[in-house]
Amino acid sequence: MTKLGLTGTAKGMTRTQKAVFRAVITTPGWYAAVSEFHHGDCIGSDEEGHKFFREDRPTVQIIGHPPIVNRFRAFTECDREWTPKDYIPRNHDIVDEIERLVATPKGFKEELRSGTWATLRYARKLGKRFLIIWPDGATSRSWS
Repeated sequence: MTKLGLTGTAKGMTRTQKAVFRAVITTPGWYAAVSEFHHGDCIGSDEEGHKFFREDRPTVQIIGHPPIVNRFRAFTECDREWTPKDYIPRNHDIVDEIERLVATPKGFKEELRSGTWATLRYARKLGKRFLIIWPDGATSRSWS
């Protein structure tokens, strides 16, 4: 069984990112054996991914890693929830707990001072498998 994480923009996924994300989590293959879905419990991509898992994969356990600051928190109803932490330690906890990561960035270039990209860089450093769903729906992945 696989533990899957999500990192993405607080602005939310584009319509195309949503369609690709939903297709990915419901199509047999790379994600077929997902047992846990971890996210940062923020508005935008985390909240949208949470909703899709609740609707399309209701048997998957959803684990929330909320931020200590409530300004952008989504307050989703998770099966389990970690103690709130600052953003970077929280994002590291997500990556440390998973085998695979999906990233839904707001733009087409890697950015500094972006939680999405910092999380993805940390996943790369640890050798985790990841899938980037770009705003136009194109994908990049960490394996061939």
